[in-house]
This record gives sequence, C-alpha cells and structure tokens, in this order.
Amino acid sequence: MNALVLGLIAAMCWGFHDICVRFLSQKTPLTSCIFIVLVTGLVFHLGLMGFTQEVHALTPRSFWSSIAAGFCFVIATFGLYFAFERGPVRLVAPLIASYPILSVLLATLQGSTATALQWVAVLAIVVGVGLVAALSEDNPDEVPAYGPTVLFSLISACGFAGTFALGQMAADLSGELSTTLVTRIMAVALVIAILLLFKKPFWPGKSALPWLIAMGIADGVALYVVMSAGALPSPEIAAVTSSMFGLVTIVLAWILLKERMTVPQWAGCVVAFVGVGVLAL
Repeated sequence: MNALVLGLIAAMCWGFHDICVRFLSQKTPLTSCIFIVLVTGLVFHLGLMGFTQEVHALTPRSFWSSIAAGFCFVIATFGLYFAFERGPVRLVAPLIASYPILSVLLATLQGSTATALQWVAVLAIVVGVGLVAALSEDNPDEVPAYGPTVLFSLISACGFAGTFALGQMAADLSGELSTTLVTRIMAVALVIAILLLFKKPFWPGKSALPWLIAMGIADGVALYVVMSAGALPSPEIAAVTSSMFGLVTIVLAWILLKERMTVPQWAGCVVAFVGVGVLAL
C-alpha cells in the first residue's frame, strides 16, 4: 500500500471524526471528548500491537521524536476541537486542512527547492481558504466571532504538521507501531495532566460515549496509517492527502448539519483542495 492510499484512508477517518466533533461539541464538554477519544485510540493501538506482535526497540532519537509528536498532537487536537465547537465547518475545515503548506515552507527553509507547481498549489490553497472565510455569513446569532475560530484552526494546522513530520521521522527509524505507541501514551498523559490542572471533566455522559469510542477508533486508524507511511517512499504524500479530510467534513456538514454553502464558497473549497491535491503530485 502506498503513501497516497494511506493518506486517503486517514482523510475518510478524520472526516467522520470531525463532523462528530461538530455535533457533540454543542452538548458535551470538550475536554471529556478529547480524553475519551485519545484513550480509545490508545487502547485500539495496543490491541493492534497485540494482534501483530510487532515490537521494536526505539533509538534515543526516535523516542524523543515520538514524545514531541505526542505533544504536537495534543496541541492539534485541542485546537481542532475548540475550532469546531465554534464553527462553522466551512471555515474551520479548510483552515486546518491547509497544514501541507507548512511542509513546503519548512522544506524550503531547510534548503530544498520547491517547484513552481508546488508554489502555485500553495497559492491556490490560500486563495481558496480566503474565499471560504470572506464569503461566510457573519451572523453573531449563529456562530461566534471568526477571529478566535481562525486562530484555533491555524494552531491545529501547525500541530498536525509537527505531529506528522516528527512521527514519520521516528517511524522510519524504529517502526510505526512502537513509535506511535509512545506518541499516544504521551498525548494521553498530557491531556490527563491538563484536565487535572484546570479541573475539567473527564466523563462525557453515557449518550455521547458510543460516538466518542467510534471517533477514537477512527482517529486511531488515521494516525497509524499516516505514521506508517514514514517507512515508504515520499511519506509526506500521506500527510498531504490526509488533509483532504476537510472536504469530507464539509460535505457531511452540508448533508447532516444543514450548514448552507453558496456556489462561490463551494468554488473556494474546490480551489483549496485542488491545491492540496497538486502538492501530493
């Protein structure tokens, strides 16, 4: 299985996950949602390791990279949940899904030369996201102010970019299952510490639990397949194509949550996600 397919699998899983976030965040404490989803993802990963019997020793570099990836994943997760709580999906999803831009910029700063086509793709993403944001209805009775929503979304995008870069580097050194386990343990431990420090709830309530478990499994599959691309040629393609989850989220929001989409907004989404697709070439 190549990196492109792995990324698309992740996109489908995270698309389902994120539309559930938008629905549950209206009536369930966000902190308890994050806790249950991450714990479920950890349990899923432990089960996967038990099934495959695949365990590798970690080098110091892969261990600390996995720890850092877990830290970035928590930042990305909190940013994502808070952004989707505020909404609307049509604004949040493209912003978070723009994290491949950071990969191109980081590669350029490290001495790699980006092609003209890659820069055109970056411009397409920026223009597409700008169209969606500019054409969103600014109705305070429906959604909060867009400023904090944009900030949370961009924080999440930066967190995901760091998670994938560090996680794939660790997976290439010591295998994806062992390194992702360290990342998940770090993420759960950090979330527990945050919830205890700020005295936030752990329990989401019985009605939300089945959905959160399903979200945790989807998140477990998505993170694992993206990290596993670290040992494949062009692993960054998995991270890029996984960002197409935003398109899945937007369509589901239109179908299930009845969030209105105008023709120009759909055009902006198409432009943004075509740019993401070009970056995968």
